[in-house]
Amino acid sequence: MIQARAVSTDQSRGMVPSRADLRMMVFALIGVIALLFQTVSAEARGAPESFADLAEKVSPAVVNITTTTMVEAVANDQPVVPEGSPFEDFFRDFMDRNGQGGQAPRRSQALGSGFVISEDGYIVTNNHVIEGADEISIEFFEGFTLPAKLIGTDPKTDIAVLKVESDKPLKYVPFGDSDLSRIGDWVMAMGNPLGQGFSVSAGIVSQRGRALQGAYDDYIQTDAAINRGNSGGPLFNMDGQVIGVNTAILSPNGGSIGIGFSMASNVVSKVVDQLKEFGETRRGWLGVRIQDVTPDVAEAMGLEAVKGALVTDVPEGPSKEAGLESGDVIMTFDSKEVTDTRSLVRTVGETEVGKAVRVTVFRDGKTKTLMVTLGRREEAENVAFPTDDGAAPQVPDTTRMLGLSLQPLDDTLREELGVTSGTDGLVVVEVDEASEAFAKGLRAGDVITEAGQQKLMSVADLEARVSEAREGGRKTVLLLVRRAGDPRFVALGVDDN
Repeated sequence: MIQARAVSTDQSRGMVPSRADLRMMVFALIGVIALLFQTVSAEARGAPESFADLAEKVSPAVVNITTTTMVEAVANDQPVVPEGSPFEDFFRDFMDRNGQGGQAPRRSQALGSGFVISEDGYIVTNNHVIEGADEISIEFFEGFTLPAKLIGTDPKTDIAVLKVESDKPLKYVPFGDSDLSRIGDWVMAMGNPLGQGFSVSAGIVSQRGRALQGAYDDYIQTDAAINRGNSGGPLFNMDGQVIGVNTAILSPNGGSIGIGFSMASNVVSKVVDQLKEFGETRRGWLGVRIQDVTPDVAEAMGLEAVKGALVTDVPEGPSKEAGLESGDVIMTFDSKEVTDTRSLVRTVGETEVGKAVRVTVFRDGKTKTLMVTLGRREEAENVAFPTDDGAAPQVPDTTRMLGLSLQPLDDTLREELGVTSGTDGLVVVEVDEASEAFAKGLRAGDVITEAGQQKLMSVADLEARVSEAREGGRKTVLLLVRRAGDPRFVALGVDDN
């Protein structure tokens, strides 16, 4: 028993670490914690101690832009003097003597920002900074000023390219990959806010992929202070690369409230390359009219996911030649997934004119791949559609279903509505304001040309499509509706009668 206890005691002592072991364990633990902290810090890219080094590095490439525009002569507001008054001649003589009888043409100046992208003097700014300018002057950080000429503009992305001539190579900054920027990354803006000259502000990327109003919008949102005059200036990442062009602010009072927008560099750089080479943009053109796929449209078409771009019309052009049809859902373009109409428009626009691309569409419950040779958007002819006068046809024999009063098209209705000869379908005579159809925008005068992606010749055709949807277990039927020639798809519940 004594021996056993001794053995037991020796074994227990062997399990208790010595002080030396404890110290080694503590040091090892500290090392692991330090390593983890460094890893997390590297991944999070913590706040820099100062932006001074970065500002000093990039400042020589940031410029102030002053534009001069000649404003046409306009008549000054004259004093209100009753006609025939004894003071009438007095005031006229007084105004003429002082040169105020009319306002002569005058020079109007505006301020903005920009940045140099090459040592031979190419400069990027916003289109709205230089639009309509007769003269453009570039002030550099070092204190000298050079005149600039306009190379090209792109109003769709609000980008312009200028060129100055210099006796020596100019300091410039490179574009970075805006797709690598993450929400929360530190950024620095530079420019000429409110005409105060070279100014720096810092913040983070607040959000990405913002759209304001353009089809090609891809804005980085930032809380770095951006004010009037910052337009056209660069938004830098911490490596001194331009990841955005400061373009707009969201503000109720005209001043910065920490919501600024910079056009992403991956959009800008492509536009700049085309403006430098051609003096204009050359965007790809697919030649289809499209709308987003909504949940009810996806259900009506049997799509597994709410994504893609639904083709509403295929006028003469690249897609018609390739075999795309109204009712196709474009799922991929040039091997890139299409999430919605905006992503498709941007992707097509960034693709080379004349390139043959694979377009995968969802049609009749299965996918089909077509080859489309892209045209040029700028050269595409707009398809002219006749407009209706807004008057709803008053016809007696109508059928009511889906919350709609419907009448087959005839020559008289085609003429009244301005519908192209040969078009078949059903005219909406009246819409129940309590119906789903009214809520989804259908109105008297609309023409329904397809249901369930099949052409309509009569009300019986629509009834058949509704019955097929019910029998197929679908809750909605997909209608192709045209208003003044402009098509769109609308999914209506098949139980709304």
